[in-house]
Amino acid sequence: MKIRYASLAILLAATSCAKRPDAIVPVDIPMAAYTGSSCPVLAAELVKEQQNLATVSKQQNDAATGDAVGVFLIGVPTSSTFGGDKEGQVAVSKGKVQAIQNAMRSKNCAAG
Repeated sequence: MKIRYASLAILLAATSCAKRPDAIVPVDIPMAAYTGSSCPVLAAELVKEQQNLATVSKQQNDAATGDAVGVFLIGVPTSSTFGGDKEGQVAVSKGKVQAIQNAMRSKNCAAG
């Protein structure tokens, strides 16, 4: 019976670990949110959002590493447990980058 509970605990811990940023699917953000902006504004917004994506991706990667270490050492995904998981923020930021890039393509803006 103890083995059954231990197996269940390990399974739950493993499934609640933070994902690596490259495994996170972007949120679908409509390109229309950006098509009213000029090419220079879009280029600036793209740079800003790419920097934000890099920041939250690093935080997410750190959370995934922390979870792996936590599960290995104490059986608990520590980063996810204590709010380190930034999956939602990475997904939204990825979606914004895609939407801005799509808006730039639709307006034939020069690639930056």
